Amino acid sequence: MPLTNNDILKKLRVALQLRDTDIVEILKLVDFKVTTTELGAFFRKEDHPNYKECGDQILRNFLNGLVIYKRGKKEDTPGKQTTDQ
Repeated sequence: MPLTNNDILKKLRVALQLRDTDIVEILKLVDFKVTTTELGAFFRKEDHPNYKECGDQILRNFLNGLVIYKRGKKEDTPGKQTTDQ
């Protein structure tokens, strides 16, 4: 059976020792707002009445936020010219 987005999110939470509040903060880094209650629905068992499927958009935003959380904001590369001149 392949891993679902919910499984991936759960495994990352455990592996990185993140609390729900940490995940909410990580998602805020990419301007994606989610409450701890909504987040809790992703970590429930599939047969639970309040279970919610974690969509691709949420997982993608979490992963993008995680990069910022671990590495910091991306800085402009030296020597790269911007088009805002």
